[in-house]
Amino acid sequence: FHVPLGWTYAYLRRFHNTGRAVLVPTQVVQRDLQEHGFRNVRLWSRGVDHRMFYPREGERLDGKPPIFLYVGRVAVEKNIDAFLQLDLPGTKWVVGEGPEMERIRKQYPDARFLGVLTQDELAKVYSGADVFVFPSKTDTFGLVLIEALACGCPVAAYPVTGPLDVIGDSPAGALDHDLKAACLRALQIPRSVALAHARKFTWEAASKQFLDHLRKAVREGVAARAGH
Repeated sequence: FHVPLGWTYAYLRRFHNTGRAVLVPTQVVQRDLQEHGFRNVRLWSRGVDHRMFYPREGERLDGKPPIFLYVGRVAVEKNIDAFLQLDLPGTKWVVGEGPEMERIRKQYPDARFLGVLTQDELAKVYSGADVFVFPSKTDTFGLVLIEALACGCPVAAYPVTGPLDVIGDSPAGALDHDLKAACLRALQIPRSVALAHARKFTWEAASKQFLDHLRKAVREGVAARAGH
């Protein structure tokens, strides 16, 4: 049974518009919901723990350089094939697990696979890579983008929701509809530039943003009751 998209939006509007605010992670999502009639859509960005994700000096991944890294679920929706099929110099590394892992291992035998890592291990891997490649076209944010940047690893991605919101016009990453071109350009980005951009994304800033929205919602609620 197929439910028309318009019905779905109508139900979601009815539910969410009863609240004081709808918090979303990116401006792209904010604009999309507003265009579909959602009210009081407010931006609540994300951050990472910079005490965990920071450059680890001396880390280096095995394999011929440069090192191109993917971190995430190994699944169709992550578009990982778009990365692994690229003709790039050096070595490709994959961190993560998922339903496509068996096929991916067989189809791309030259890639290196690390499975699931702890946050500390992951920070070391980011620090040892030359470029973090984000091939997904469907993520609404992409927290791994910030994790990589916080470890000084430049980003290569498509100019879509997620990368556009995290990287935008910043020189910390290369966004291109040609993912290979983005990867090669990202190789030229100094790690210090990636690190500087990552400092904008902290949990302290995200928490302050959330509390500001909460206080505003409380004030609006009090004013509405007083008006009655």
